[in-house]
Amino acid sequence: MAQLPDPVSGKLRPLPNLIFASRWLQLPLYLGLILAQGVYVFHFLQELLHLIEAVFGSKAALDALISSIGYQLPSIKDAAGNIIGTEAPKLNETVIMLVVLALIDVVMISNLLIMVIVGGYETFVSRMDLDGHPDQPEWLSHVNASVLKVKLATAIIGISSIHLLKTFISAGNYTEKVLMYQTIIHLTFLVSALAIAWTDRILSSSQAAARH
Repeated sequence: MAQLPDPVSGKLRPLPNLIFASRWLQLPLYLGLILAQGVYVFHFLQELLHLIEAVFGSKAALDALISSIGYQLPSIKDAAGNIIGTEAPKLNETVIMLVVLALIDVVMISNLLIMVIVGGYETFVSRMDLDGHPDQPEWLSHVNASVLKVKLATAIIGISSIHLLKTFISAGNYTEKVLMYQTIIHLTFLVSALAIAWTDRILSSSQAAARH
């Protein structure tokens, strides 16, 4: 009886081998995202340093923080209600909260980058052979294109929530139209994530039924 060829040890023909090897073209993309991760780490440390310096009374650091978070200083009005200037910058609770939210935003975007880099490389380029590694992410053991898509959608919702919270805290700096559209965009992200998760659940159920 003829023995079937071993699909593992069998070699691909030249053209399929070239097409399959083209997946390595994505490697520079993931390396570029690692560099972007480094930029986010530098930005995080810079903002954290400005916050610490502002706590100890540095006016330059406080001005840098207020400029980076887009905080609008309260206006000073005369007896007739005319604006004659703005209050002096000070490190109040609102400024601290906006800075902390900005730092959390950087962390969440960094987490999103890690999911794209590690999950994307594992799914679309090459296995990383992390089985048994003590630091292996829990989600990486069952990652595939569908799981990665749902996790990315969830991460984007989290980032959008942070941006929306920052907008609501400093709502006086924005018009009602801007607030309305940011809320609509956030709800759109939420509905899209629910649709992705629902579609993935239907596909998983169909595949399970087909196997049985």
